[in-house]
Amino acid sequence: MTRTLFGTDGVRGTANTPPMTADLALRLGMAAGAQFKRGTHRHTVVIGKDTRLSGYMLEPALTAGFTAVGMDVVLLGPLPTPAVAMLTRSLRADLGVMISASHNPFEDNGIKLFGPDGFKLSDETEADIEGLLNNGLADTRVKPSDLGRARRLDDAGGRYIEAIKATFPRGLRLDGLRIVIDCAHGAAYKVAPRVLWELGAEVIQVGVEPDGFNINKGVGSLDTEAMRRTVVERGADLGIALDGDADRVVLANETGALVDGDQVLGVIAKAWLADDRLTGAGVVATVMSNLGLEQYLRGLGLTLHRTPVGDRYVVERMRADGFNLGGEQSGHIVMSDLGTTGDGLAAALQVLAALVQADRPASALLHAFDPLPQVLRNVRMADGHDPVAILALDTVQGAIAAGEARFNGDGRVLIRKSGTEPLIRVMAEGADDTLVQTVVDDIVDAIARATPAA
Repeated sequence: MTRTLFGTDGVRGTANTPPMTADLALRLGMAAGAQFKRGTHRHTVVIGKDTRLSGYMLEPALTAGFTAVGMDVVLLGPLPTPAVAMLTRSLRADLGVMISASHNPFEDNGIKLFGPDGFKLSDETEADIEGLLNNGLADTRVKPSDLGRARRLDDAGGRYIEAIKATFPRGLRLDGLRIVIDCAHGAAYKVAPRVLWELGAEVIQVGVEPDGFNINKGVGSLDTEAMRRTVVERGADLGIALDGDADRVVLANETGALVDGDQVLGVIAKAWLADDRLTGAGVVATVMSNLGLEQYLRGLGLTLHRTPVGDRYVVERMRADGFNLGGEQSGHIVMSDLGTTGDGLAAALQVLAALVQADRPASALLHAFDPLPQVLRNVRMADGHDPVAILALDTVQGAIAAGEARFNGDGRVLIRKSGTEPLIRVMAEGADDTLVQTVVDDIVDAIARATPAA
């Protein structure tokens, strides 16, 4: 069975517009609850959310769906996505739900599901849930005496704070460090500053005043200007920018220069290798990670293993082959010894531990390698044009092959169809900036000649 409702990271869309409606949320709660009712015990689901206005619509709708099929609901309130995954396991729940559209603007929202092990669901399980949602809900309702109950977990934030602090090496503190933390007016607006303060840092807060409408607006990991400016103005040692649900992170050194997920992976890999904590003799990243990271890891005796774009694919590869570090250039950093999904705050703490131990400025420590020039361009398809068919054309394939040949082994070309928009993404990277740009331009021109622009 194929999936049509679920995308690469749950269900997502514009709030109060199909599919992201209260009706869908209720039916999804019933279907997911029925899918995970296994055994005769009292079943439980935990639900967290970010700070979007539409969370007030989706949270009670999901609650109604789960209780209708006999599941008890534990409401966590605004908490990071990794906190929901952690508490799903900690509370021995049968299912976890995060209501969030991550880095998207407030108009959007989404629903992510976690299994009892705290990991995102497989494609097959999501397809089974869709099947129930479309065809099998009539038989999922329980009798009145078996309806589920709902309650709030008042100390959910405190539990996550303690769990995250436990990931920071024992004996280390952040005394003497001035840190800017940008919470994107999102899910981590309470817990992230508190963690840093309790570990001893002087904390300067940005993006901690959510109003339901301002999540990710002018703040956060996709709009870092406020964070970088504050770092420079306040003389901070490091800036940390999270996204709306705090599962990704982007850093800034003391000069305000950005540090992306590739550099973070390089820093953590080196530190863990030195401490004999790195497993699998490698790191997992996506096809978008810079070739410079691959070369840097090779110099450490490590291998970079690439997956399709999406942190779920990174996690799948890590679990399958025994790696404990992986992530994306965008800042999703997964450390399987510390959690089951990307955790921006936990990743930042690992970098801060390395910073404390090295006793060097962030600008020196967090530039693990020189990124190779990388160019990415998107070509939007006109209505009726299939990106897969366009990419299969001889003219397009010829342009791609010609570009790869021009690199002669000193670069790479990546062409892929977007999973969320009618786009073909054209990326190339190599040592020669001019050549990289030329290769991308030639491939984009070949695609453009094959289809009129949208």
